[in-house]
Amino acid sequence: MKKEQIAGLEFRASKQELSLGVELELQILDGVSLALTPRAAEIIEFSKDKALEYEYFQSTIELITPICKDAQQVEAHLKATLDKVSTGASHFGLKLGSTGTHPIGDYREGLITRSPRYDKLTDRNQWIIRRMAVYGMHIHVGMPSGDACINYNYFFMHFLPHILALSASSPFWQGKNTGLAACRPTTYEALPTAGMPYLVKDWKGFQSLYRFLKRSKSIESNKDLWWDIRPSPQNGTIELRFCDQPATLYEATAIVAFVHLLAYWYRDHQEEWTTSNAPLKQWIFRENKWRAIRHGLDANIVVSGRGKTKMLASDITEWIKVLRPYESQLGYSNFTSRLEEIVLRGNSAKRQYAIFQDTNDLDAVVRHNVSEFEQRVPMWSL
Repeated sequence: MKKEQIAGLEFRASKQELSLGVELELQILDGVSLALTPRAAEIIEFSKDKALEYEYFQSTIELITPICKDAQQVEAHLKATLDKVSTGASHFGLKLGSTGTHPIGDYREGLITRSPRYDKLTDRNQWIIRRMAVYGMHIHVGMPSGDACINYNYFFMHFLPHILALSASSPFWQGKNTGLAACRPTTYEALPTAGMPYLVKDWKGFQSLYRFLKRSKSIESNKDLWWDIRPSPQNGTIELRFCDQPATLYEATAIVAFVHLLAYWYRDHQEEWTTSNAPLKQWIFRENKWRAIRHGLDANIVVSGRGKTKMLASDITEWIKVLRPYESQLGYSNFTSRLEEIVLRGNSAKRQYAIFQDTNDLDAVVRHNVSEFEQRVPMWSL
C-alpha cells in the first residue's frame, strides 16, 4: 500500500496519556425572539479568539479547549471562552443557547457556512445533513497508542448510555414533543458514516477498515467518520461524540470528569475488566443507546449477554462509588457531587419537560434554556 493511500492512519500517540480536550456547540439566538439567527461570523470576528470556530450552520458557534490535564483545566478554559463569546453576543444584541436542539428552531431556515468541505458534505448527503441543526459536546481523551485507542473504544461503548443520559437535552424538535430524552442522536444515525462505530479488534483492524472506506470512496478522511466514538489518530486521542450539548457548564464539566474518571479506572483495571466481563454484542450496545435516547436517566439497560437488566441511574451511582479512589487522586469531589445531583434531580430533558408540562409553551422552554446557559447551573428549583 502506497503512503498516499494510508495517509492519516498513523496514530500519533498523545504526549500526555489521558489528557483532555473538549468541544462545545452553541446556538446563536436573536436577542428578542430567541430564534436561531445566522450571525456566528460577527461574534467570531469581534471576539478574535482562536478557541471559537465556525460550524456547518451559521447559527452555530464552536468552542474548543486546548489540551488539558484534568477537568479543572477544562472548566477554567471553558469559563474564559464562554465569557468572551457571551460578551461578543451581547455586543450585537444576541443571546446564546446550550441544548442538543432548539425546541422550536426550523432547520429549513438555516444558512450553511460556505467552505469546500461543507459544500462537499451538502452535495453528498443532501437533505439528511441539512437537518443537522443539532448541538453536541465532543470529549477527547489522550491515548498512548492505536491499540490502546481501540481498547478504550470498546470500554466506553459500555458507558455510552450512561454518558448520553447525563447530557440528554433534546426532547423537542421543530416545535414538536418527541417523547424522547435525546432526539439529537437520531438525526446523526441517518448519515451513512455516523452513529454506532464499526467495532474492530485492534489498530491493524482499524487500518484495514479505513483503507477500505477510502478505497471505496465512502470517506475522504477520518473526519468523515461521524461515529459516536472514533479514533482521532492525528490528535492521538479517542473522541466521544455522542453527547447532547449539556444545558449548563455545571453539567458539561461533570460529564467530562466522569469520562476522565472512567478512563483512569480502565487504565489500571483493563485486565480485570477483560476477564470478568463477557463481551456484549453489537446489538446490545445499540439497544442500550436507544433506551438512553428514549428514557434518559430512567432507562433500564442490558448489562449481560443473558439479558440481565439494571436501572441506568443506579448503575451510574454504583460506578461513582467504584471511582472514589480516582476522585480523590484527581481532586474531583465537586464534580462527582454534581453527577450525583444530576442523577437525583434530573437532566436537562427532564427540566424542559417539566417547564412544558407547567406552561404548554415551548417559548417558555426556550427562555428557560437561555436562562440556564447564562447562569451556567441547572435551574432545578423551577
